Amino acid sequence: MSTRTVPVNGLELAYQEMGPPDGPLALCLHGFPDTASTWRHLMPQLADAGYHAVAPFLRGYAPSAVPTDGCYQTGALAADAVGLHQALGGTPDAVVIGHDWGAFAAYGAAGVAPGRWRRVVALSVPPLPVGASGFFTFDQLRRSFYVFFFQSPLADAVVATDDFAFIEQLWRLWSPAYDPAADMAGVRRSLAEEDRVRAALGYYRAMFGAGPRLPEHDAAQQAADGIPPQPTLYLHGTDDGCMGVELAAGVADALAPGSRVHVVEGAGHFLHLERPAEVNAAILDFLRP
Repeated sequence: MSTRTVPVNGLELAYQEMGPPDGPLALCLHGFPDTASTWRHLMPQLADAGYHAVAPFLRGYAPSAVPTDGCYQTGALAADAVGLHQALGGTPDAVVIGHDWGAFAAYGAAGVAPGRWRRVVALSVPPLPVGASGFFTFDQLRRSFYVFFFQSPLADAVVATDDFAFIEQLWRLWSPAYDPAADMAGVRRSLAEEDRVRAALGYYRAMFGAGPRLPEHDAAQQAADGIPPQPTLYLHGTDDGCMGVELAAGVADALAPGSRVHVVEGAGHFLHLERPAEVNAAILDFLRP
């Protein structure tokens, strides 16, 4: 696996890649609090299947650049995904795969540039029109305490305190049966600097209108808040401590024709790390032409 950088939307994005460069692009987008290495189990299998597997570090996550415009709205994340497709010579048979924030980016990229992507895979965060009402139940609001805490400037210091103990506890809360030690090493490196922590929290602050919302991202923002038009595979763990599995209840009826829903028993939020054999098999089967 090699790591490269490419200019996209005015900033340098770093990415890991595997597989033939002339193969169809499989763009793998991570979430919070995570890095591109979250796809270490999936990328070799994508490469073996002939895909050019690419996993970027999302904007603000080292070694990618921190955007000078301070824009972290989901429309910007979707625009980055489309920009990566263009910069890497992606063809219309590309696929986009996203977990957590990466799922929102995948929805937006697929919706704003439908001609670039053949299929979509999303993990752990359902499309907004499906999950919106469920976000405001008592149980989900309790799970989402961190979203509201991150709105405070105090969070910038707390998150990094004691070698990112707060972040590690989120991992353990969200995936109770998984040991995140290997993943936390990468997260600590990626968020080691203060501006990196602010960037990661900026995604959550943008949810409530903080930071710029740029008009050039309006179309991508609208797409990120909608349902992708392509066949989509949606995966969710039954023991997800971040986004309750009940949020996925209406996904199957909302997705485009040819879509599938796969619920992974006993898995938490990071299901692709907890159950890589099952998750990877479902993804590769769905992506098969």
